[in-house]
Amino acid sequence: MRSDWILDVLADLRAFAQANDLPRLAEQLDDTALIATAEIAMKNEGSAKYADGKQAQTGTGSQHLRTGR
Repeated sequence: MRSDWILDVLADLRAFAQANDLPRLAEQLDDTALIATAEIAMKNEGSAKYADGKQAQTGTGSQHLRTGR
């Protein structure tokens, strides 16, 4: 199932916040969209590692985020 639909929802919420003079909420929704984009990409990358039932060795993963590298 595609999970990037959430980005459309966040964009709609951000547009509402901007149109209704809620600038801090709009900014927070920008941050939330960035996090969602990163997590979706990591999820999709993780799915690609298991193509054909085998784990590929890509050298990337969430450990880079935890260590700040």
